[in-house]
Amino acid sequence: MTRIITSFIDGEFQPAEGARLFDKRSPVDGRVIARIAEAPQAEVDRAVRAARAALRGDWSRMTVEQRAAMLHAVADEITRRFDDFVAAEMADTGQPSHVMTHVFIPRGAANFKIFADVVKNVPTESFRMDTPDGRGALNYAIRKPKGVIGVICPWNAPFLLMTWKLGPALACGNTVVVKPSEETPLTAALLGEVMAKVGVPKGVYNVVNGFGPKSTGEFVTTHPQVDAITFTGETRTGTAIMKAAAEGLRDVSFELGGKNAGIVFADADFDAAVDGIFRSAFLNTGQVCLGTERVYVERPIFERFRDALKAKVEAVKYGRPEDHASTYGPLISQEHRDKVLGYYQRAVDEGATVVTGGGVPDMPADLKGGCWVQPTIWTGLKDDASVVREEIFGPCCHLRPFDSEDEVVALANDNVYGLSTTIWTQHLARAHRMAERIEVGITWINAWFLRDLRTPFGGSKQSGIGREGGVHSLEFYTETRNVCVKL
Repeated sequence: MTRIITSFIDGEFQPAEGARLFDKRSPVDGRVIARIAEAPQAEVDRAVRAARAALRGDWSRMTVEQRAAMLHAVADEITRRFDDFVAAEMADTGQPSHVMTHVFIPRGAANFKIFADVVKNVPTESFRMDTPDGRGALNYAIRKPKGVIGVICPWNAPFLLMTWKLGPALACGNTVVVKPSEETPLTAALLGEVMAKVGVPKGVYNVVNGFGPKSTGEFVTTHPQVDAITFTGETRTGTAIMKAAAEGLRDVSFELGGKNAGIVFADADFDAAVDGIFRSAFLNTGQVCLGTERVYVERPIFERFRDALKAKVEAVKYGRPEDHASTYGPLISQEHRDKVLGYYQRAVDEGATVVTGGGVPDMPADLKGGCWVQPTIWTGLKDDASVVREEIFGPCCHLRPFDSEDEVVALANDNVYGLSTTIWTQHLARAHRMAERIEVGITWINAWFLRDLRTPFGGSKQSGIGREGGVHSLEFYTETRNVCVKL
């Protein structure tokens, strides 16, 4: 029997009777693996009201240390059920098991512990001031939870990116209404089981499933009792959410699109640079907001680099995620596959040379219904080509030679996005100069996707609003208040 996933509200999964159901299909082979109950507006309202009630209940009476201990227990229970979370995330995304077991699920569990510890240890300001009577006054700051947080999640790394928001939100004493992507609902539901098991008070964590416009997502973002909204996803969707949040002047935190540049200088550790760019362009089938779709290689090594990257791409192994020999998975959906293949065709139309890929792989009969595309490399496009300027969010990159530091800085910055970049060079002074000049939220030097969760994370330009990570997350998830005491 196909599993039915329903909303998780006030500590309980809702009944499926009478619900409008939609199919969740495997991106690997197209099979229906679950049926999802779309939450209507009334159900979203119940979730928000449950979250609002929990703010006044046991959750609000817990000390910071007690909340932190509970979030540690959540992380420990995730670890105990590690295989369940890996299986659910593989079913949702189709990505290879090694990605889940080494990155996405461990990082997801760690998010609860790290932010619990940050909140326990972060200080606030205090100032002694003079007064006309000479007795003085003392000012000190306190942090209070912002309230009910609407958490709108993406589908590309669903568990990791959901908990990246839940960790600080809950550690700060907020309650949440989570709207997972309709493509990836399984781990959000599984987390509801974990929350109930460890005794998180009812109403603290709520999940409502459905779509975006005129559906569940819109009902969450327009609800007047949602105090703030955090979202990761497309810039266009972020714009719509920002318009909704303007009603009531509610806070938003956005991590949006990117058309990230990778820059390889001739003095780079060649093998490390090839491995790094390969990973940044093709990990998770290119469905990574921090991924590299524009690669600039210094001219003396351009052809050698192109050939080495081509060889790595052509060595990927397609297959089911549970097959440990698989190194490459499908795209998330047929709709997204059509979008990516549309860009593949557009690249050719715009004059690209296809170095490798550019189409659909020949898959075994049992996988032909999946959302498979070939990892693809292009060269030869002009700098104003749409494929060079627009985010594709697929396993592809365009390689272009450059001749000088100033030239490549201008090329990297010539885009409406500003999320990340990765620079490969052994010249220390150059690396620091480049990091300061490139207009992005995060720069990696001789690395990619290396994240200390205490550091600020977010995008510039159209890649986002606000910063997350460490104490920077607290600025969004709390209201800082000042208390002035006359002495």
